[in-house]
Amino acid sequence: MSPRERFDVGDATLAAQLFGQQNKHLKLIEKKLGVRLGSKGTVITLSGEQAQVQVGYRLLEELCALLRDGMPLYPTDVDYAIRILSTDSTTNLKDIFFDTVFVSARKKIIAPKSLAQKTYIDNIRQNHVVFGIGPAGTGKTYLAMAMGVAALMRKEVSRIMLVRPAVEAGEKLGFLPGDLAEKVNPYLRPLYDALYDMVDLDKAKELVETGVVEVAPLAFMRGRTLNDAFVILDEAQNTTAEQMKMFLTRLGFGSRAVITGDITQVDLPRDTHSGLLHAIDVLENVPGIAFNHFSDLDVVRHPIVQAIVQAYQVADRKVLSSTKRRLNG
Repeated sequence: MSPRERFDVGDATLAAQLFGQQNKHLKLIEKKLGVRLGSKGTVITLSGEQAQVQVGYRLLEELCALLRDGMPLYPTDVDYAIRILSTDSTTNLKDIFFDTVFVSARKKIIAPKSLAQKTYIDNIRQNHVVFGIGPAGTGKTYLAMAMGVAALMRKEVSRIMLVRPAVEAGEKLGFLPGDLAEKVNPYLRPLYDALYDMVDLDKAKELVETGVVEVAPLAFMRGRTLNDAFVILDEAQNTTAEQMKMFLTRLGFGSRAVITGDITQVDLPRDTHSGLLHAIDVLENVPGIAFNHFSDLDVVRHPIVQAIVQAYQVADRKVLSSTKRRLNG
């Protein structure tokens, strides 16, 4: 007989919020945890594998606590909560979801959505240099940008530097129209997009025009010293070892740096070693530097993105296994 647990929300209004419209939240929990949930009034009955039932019970406790503290609950929040508690059922969700990094111009609350994101945020607060390494959609650059904007608004830094290597990923820069700045602008667009999502358009334009926020290709960093700045290097897997060293040695007094990248998406020539991979080897034990590694479980975009990342990881493992067999054969 499957283990059964009864969870009483104790309040009809709270229960309606917890269950979701047409029990959408309960159905999501059933699907993700592989448990069966029955509801009657304010009581939820859980049945299934004992371990999963325990996680489900803990999840309902934590979601109720969030609702009691005034947090609106959406299916994406339930999904994130399931992922977090499936990894560590002792986690207090309030410590994560109520750790507000920044409130955007449109009143959007930016906060971590996974254990890895929470650790990443804490490391940025506590260290001079932080590396965020992992697949697309894990919030590496977006959260770094939010931390930078928050630091600027609190006057902890006087400017933000957003930097990207302009590496060709199948396209040729030389065939694009315009001068160098115009040619590399498409590579910097994602950084502008993140900025505009946090600050209203007029304020963002003012920050860029006055140089308080500078968005530039990595090549423009050579010879500079960056004091009192929050510096973000995005797509760092496409730096060379020499470029990475050049970038890190630009940091001056009162500055912090966040370096983000995905080591599975290197667009450098085959015989060129990634500066991000080199930095992981060289700097791993240096005090004041922290490394955060994200996985597909931390993807916080549309759910299909997580499935895509996982599918490519499986395909990559198959290719690696096939290559090894050929070499050993």
